[in-house]
Order: sequence, then structure tokens, then C-alpha cells
Amino acid sequence: MTTTPHPPGGDLARSAPSSAHLDDTPPPTAPHHWQDRLRRFGYAARPRTDTRESLVPPFPAPPTRLWEFMGLSPALAHRGATVRGWLGPLLVAVLAGAIRFWHLGSPRDLVFDETYYAKDAWSLLQLGYEGTWPDRKISDPQILADPQVILLSDTGSFVAHPPMGKWVIALGEWMFGLNSFGWRFMTAALGTLSVLMLCRIGRRLFRSTALGCLAGTLMAVDGLHYVMSRTALLDLIVMFFVLAAFGCLLIDRDDARARLAAALPVSGDGHVRPDQVTGDRAGTGVRPWRLAAGVFLGLAAATKWNGLYFLAFFMILTVLWDVGARRVAGARRPYRAVLRKDLGWSVLSLVAAAVVTYLATWTGWFRSGNGYGRHWADGRGGTWAWIPAPLRSLWHYEHGVYQFNVGLHASHKYESNPWSWLVLGRPVLFQYESPNSGKAGCHTATDCTQTILALGTPLLWWTACCALVYLLYRWALRRDWRAGAILCAVAAGYLPWFLYQDRTTFSFYAVVFVPYLCLAVVMMLGALLGPPGATGTRRLRGAVAAGALVLLITWNFIHLFPIYTGQTIPYADWRARMWLDSWI
Repeated sequence: MTTTPHPPGGDLARSAPSSAHLDDTPPPTAPHHWQDRLRRFGYAARPRTDTRESLVPPFPAPPTRLWEFMGLSPALAHRGATVRGWLGPLLVAVLAGAIRFWHLGSPRDLVFDETYYAKDAWSLLQLGYEGTWPDRKISDPQILADPQVILLSDTGSFVAHPPMGKWVIALGEWMFGLNSFGWRFMTAALGTLSVLMLCRIGRRLFRSTALGCLAGTLMAVDGLHYVMSRTALLDLIVMFFVLAAFGCLLIDRDDARARLAAALPVSGDGHVRPDQVTGDRAGTGVRPWRLAAGVFLGLAAATKWNGLYFLAFFMILTVLWDVGARRVAGARRPYRAVLRKDLGWSVLSLVAAAVVTYLATWTGWFRSGNGYGRHWADGRGGTWAWIPAPLRSLWHYEHGVYQFNVGLHASHKYESNPWSWLVLGRPVLFQYESPNSGKAGCHTATDCTQTILALGTPLLWWTACCALVYLLYRWALRRDWRAGAILCAVAAGYLPWFLYQDRTTFSFYAVVFVPYLCLAVVMMLGALLGPPGATGTRRLRGAVAAGALVLLITWNFIHLFPIYTGQTIPYADWRARMWLDSWI
């Protein structure tokens, strides 16, 4: 059997070898010259003989030495070690939640586009659809006044985004009222839960609890994710639903491959070998996790339409995963096998589920009498008269929304081209105040500054740029499916914006692919740590380098924390944190 170097990343596992790795030829007596060179860096060849392991790499057995040292029996020690898979992610999530909910209601003002989404969310609670508010210069002060005055009309209002994200924000307002804590509560909660999900997703992707927790920790200290978790905008909600869909698809991938592995025949030596008949004809049964992914993608699209691009990219990704699984299982023509056995259910699970979910989020508008454009199609005939009038009315409304969004060319001081997003060329200033000395906590002789800047943690993002290059290498030249999955998610959240070069766009849209930047950095750090077969010196050097980088990223977040939270700091301190003039 031809051998390949073990992939980098500690206890990371490569799960989809090529068909060349499945033949029965004996291993060469001596490694090739390039393998010798890789061995110097700890990359030991690890042949695989069982197709089950190729289809579904097992999770490494958790270490029990600590628990046994505490005096537990082997059975209890194993159970305690198993709990670590949840305990670590929960601890990281608690940390993320603590800093996200800290003074969440400050500032009391409606920050940036909160003036639209917080009020539309309240309207959905009261009316079931978006009503009409007076101009923000009139309505915002009344909302913030004591006593509060709600100037909401039941006349339907044209809005630029579907309702799901505003329903999410409305849940917080239902619990805590129309105030700054209420309209920010759900984004903070979803931001915290997304950190927990990323820990678990990283664990499944890399087969390492430590690397999964590291991915969650990096996202916990990303400035853009942090600011968006504390602001009632829609983009973090899209990120949450997309990340949930990504996690569901990873579970579905493992489950489907496990079913294929179970269907393969067992040879006389107890090993499972590829089988053409099984690879071509075996079914994978009901796939509830893929259906759940379709629901989450529908919720993402029902928050902002850029969620549709994730549906398209993830659809292609899962089909390719199925092709790879059937190839490893022994299918002679894996694409044909997927076309016969998997594609139809994939479309039904993802696309159909997403469409039904999207329409379901409009229930309040369908049931209303005054929703904007609700009765446009009533009494109209024509070619499409066979379609129910409410659906035709929705189509007409959404066509108008599309025309508005693609035609949005108004100039904005903080707009930026997608080319600059990864390098943080132009972050968005959500709020700026300049209190005089002796006021609003300014205790210096000169004036102070209060800002909320939607800026990613620079060292994290700049490291991610390097990590993406490394992942391109891993995907294109090493055929690493994990790198391909991460790159697919980044591409779905990033590349479509290049189609709208003339549209007004903002860098905080990039929050939807922040989780995958963190996964990319972790995968690169895993390579830096070295594989299990590396020498102790090699592992130690890698751990020191990776640890130093993580500490620098954490320090960078702490250093910029005042400009993420609107704290009062001297003007000179604020200016010192503006590393690039384009951040001002």
C-alpha cells in the first residue's frame, strides 16, 4: 500500500484518502526522498488498512491519567475524561458570554442600524409585520425617553430584509422590553452559543477537543464578532444560523459514512475492504442532520439574502462529500452512484427544507391585513394566476426588495470594498462621542473619546490571511477535505460580495465567515504543533510558537477592548490604538 504523510495538527485525522491509497500493493521497503525530508519534521507515514477508519476516523481515546491520579476507578476515570469533550467548550462559552453580556445595555442609544432593526422587531411583536415609524430624529428620542413613547403606526412599511432576524431580536424585547438590553440580548446570546458550537465543530472537524476549544477561544476574542454580538444587527444572526448548518452537515457526513462502512463486507482477517457493489448501491438511510441543515440555511436566508449563497455552496460541498465517501467505499462510478442514491434526497433535504422554512418566517405577514404589499396580487389575473395570491404578492414585494438592494449606491463615510475586508482596511465606526474634561468619566486635562468600532482583532485576521494560503495548499495539493470545507464556507460568505462592486458595502458583513477564519488559523497552528509521531523537541517548539501567537492575539483584543465597548479613554490613548489611518 502506498503511504502518505500523516496530516498536521496534533491528533487531527485525515479521513478521505484517494483511491490510490486503497489498493493491495505492499508498502515500499524504503520511503521516497521527500518522505525522508518530511520525517525530519515529524511527519511519519501512517498506512491505513481498514476502510472504516478511512470513512470515519475515530476520535482519539481521551487521556485518563489525571482522573486516575485523583483516585477514581478506571471506569469513572474514563467517564470523567469523556466529559472533557463538553466541559472544555462550555468553559470557553462561559468566558465568551461573560465578556459579551458585560454592561450590554451600554450605551443606551440606538447604535448605527439598530434604529431600524430594534424598531422593526418591536413592530413584529405588536403587529406581526413591519409597521411605520416616524423619522428617526423623532422616534428615537421618544423610545429613549422616560416615560417612553412608542410612535408606531399599523401602516405596512417597505423593509430591505426578510423578517427572521428581526423576530430573533424581538424575542429579547419580549423578555426585557424595548430598551438597549432587550434589543441586544439575543445577539449576545447567539454570539455566546456560536462560540460553544465552534468548539464542538472544531472538535469534530479536527478530532481534537483542544483544537476545537482553541477555535472557540479565538472567536471569543475576535473584535468584530464581539462588537456584533453586542449590537442588534442582522449579520451575526446570519452567522449563527450558517454555523449551525455547517455543524449539522459535519455530523451528517460522519453518520452517512458510518452507514456505508457498516454495509461493507468484512474480510477473513477482520478488516473492512472497499466493495464495488456496496459503494454503488448501498443507501445511507434517513439523514435528519442534513434536513436540519436545510432548516438552518432557510433561517439564514430569511434573515439576510446572503444566506442563499451558503445554501448553494454547501449543497455543492455535501454532494462532493458523498462522491468521496462512495469512492472510498469502492464505487466504480461514484458520481453516478451519488446521482442515483444521494442527490435527490440532498436537494429535498437542503433546498426544499430551506424554501419551506423561508416561507414560514413570513407567517405574520401572510396573516396580516396591512403588511406592505400583502394584497398586491388580489384580484389580478394573468399567466401566473394559478399561484395563490399571497405567494404572488410576496414575490412582487421581494422583487422590489432585490431592486432596492442591488441599486443601493448611496455614499457612506465608512463603506468599504470587499478587497479590503480581510486586511481590515476600513472598519465601521458604530458610535463616537468626545466628552469634555470632567464629564462622562473623562478625568484628564484634555478631552476624551468614546467609540464603538466594528474592527476584527488585527493579529487574528492577519494571521488568518496566512492560514487561508496554507489551507489552499492543503486542499489543492494534499487533498485535505477539512481545508476544502473551511475554504468553501469562507468563499460562500466572502466572494459573492465582489459581484456588487458599485453597491454600498461595509466590512462588518464579514462577521458571517469569522468562525471559518478561526478554524483556518487553528488548522495552521495544528500543523505547527506537529503530528503525534513528532519528537518531543519538535512538539515543544511548535507548542511554544503556537502559544505565543495565541497570547499575542489575546493581548491584541484586550488592548483594543476600550474601543470595542465605548469606554471613556483619553484622546491620545484612542489615537494610539488607530494603527492605520484608514481606521479613523
